[in-house]
Amino acid sequence: MNDKTYNILVLCTGNSARSIMAEALFNTLGKGRFHAFSAGSHPSGAVNPFAIERCESLDYDTAGLRSKSWDEFGAPDAPQMDFVITVCDQAAGEVCPIWPGKPITAHWGFEDPAAFVGSDEEKRAVFTKVYRQILTRVSQFVNLPLHVLDRNAAQNEVRAIGERPAEESNGQH
Repeated sequence: MNDKTYNILVLCTGNSARSIMAEALFNTLGKGRFHAFSAGSHPSGAVNPFAIERCESLDYDTAGLRSKSWDEFGAPDAPQMDFVITVCDQAAGEVCPIWPGKPITAHWGFEDPAAFVGSDEEKRAVFTKVYRQILTRVSQFVNLPLHVLDRNAAQNEVRAIGERPAEESNGQH
């Protein structure tokens, strides 16, 4: 059994919804095996309240969640990442900083629930749908036998998760 804790950085443009929910899911479902962070290329400066609701449904402590720049994670004193995952198509197409340690990278695209226009009830439904899609992929990731996979195999597995349809989960969250 491997005792390594893996650092994961989840990137989006605004760092207000998808990347925030993914951060909370990795930290919760990873049960100490993963330490997830999130950031944005152009952070909005605020976490979407519907994303906070979804994170609270996990009993996740949302006090430390904030919209922040990915520049924080390119600094010399930043934690070294093992994985960097983009969750929006715009961030995936941007020139990312050079991450120390050459982490494994992947793109897992999800629609932007924060861009949805409608009633609060309709917005909540879109956030729930996207949250469940993220939950499905994070669940697949945290169940990978990373301790036995070499770098190329891990890279292939993590990228393959993003290429599968992001079906809604039937989970209890």
